[in-house]
Amino acid sequence: MLKLMEKLYRSEEGQGLVEYALILALIAVVVMVAVKAVGQSALVKFNEVDAELQ
Repeated sequence: MLKLMEKLYRSEEGQGLVEYALILALIAVVVMVAVKAVGQSALVKFNEVDAELQ
């Protein structure tokens, strides 16, 4: 049992998955920030158009 635990502890096979998950999380954060920034500027433009139409 001790040999199995030692083998699992030293195994590096799962590290690639963790790295990909971290990269994916970072990309998701960047996309959310970009969408929020674009959404705010679009809201300002829509409000300007609405004000001009009234």
